[in-house]
Amino acid sequence: MNRIAPAAAPVPTLQLEDIVRTYVMGATEVQALRGVSVAIQRNEYVAIMGPSGSGKSTLMNLIGCLDRPTSGRYLLEGQPVGEMSDDELADIRNRRIGFVFQTFNLLPRTNVLHNVELPLIYAGIPRAERRERALAAIARVGLADRALHRPNELSGGQRQRVAIARALIGNPAILLADEPTGNLDSRTGADIMAMFNELHASGQTVILITHEDDIAAHAARTIRLRDGLIESDQSRAAAGARPA
Repeated sequence: MNRIAPAAAPVPTLQLEDIVRTYVMGATEVQALRGVSVAIQRNEYVAIMGPSGSGKSTLMNLIGCLDRPTSGRYLLEGQPVGEMSDDELADIRNRRIGFVFQTFNLLPRTNVLHNVELPLIYAGIPRAERRERALAAIARVGLADRALHRPNELSGGQRQRVAIARALIGNPAILLADEPTGNLDSRTGADIMAMFNELHASGQTVILITHEDDIAAHAARTIRLRDGLIESDQSRAAAGARPA
């Protein structure tokens, strides 16, 4: 009788193995990360938390391919990031990771449409295609009627929606958000978090970097760092239900 081989385990979207990051400051070495190992699967919704100096910003920079570890291995969709050239890393940042920052990082002198299509310009996508994709992304975040407005004509919440549309334009493997509600009032912040919840429900892998418990509570899993190490890694099943 032929036996059916067990299905292979899915490849994590990202896998960090014994990651160490040491910074040299004059005669002093500072270990920002001291052996972090963690895997995040496709369509997970993860919050990374920790006090100042815990290493969460360093971990975000490594996940986002903005920095390289001193030692250890980082696999992004099964590919070893440490073996990639600077050009390959730039391509990863443009195509496979969507960034959302607290300060929005929009170009002030150009309109919403141009801000959103910018990653596609860098990727060499033809004008007609990138316009079509940008307009679809803008509509997805509820700003179809603001496509030709400049950032200074938008509210803070609308600007963050533009930043989310720009992050989504390349269909990234990971949506990486650094304190995405930090510059917003509580009501607008709640609207933005509702959008992240919807994106996760549609299949997007979302990683939040935050120091706020109420923001982290939206995620299905919370990883807490302290002194460059993982202090806890807790799923929502153990932590309680996501807020409405």
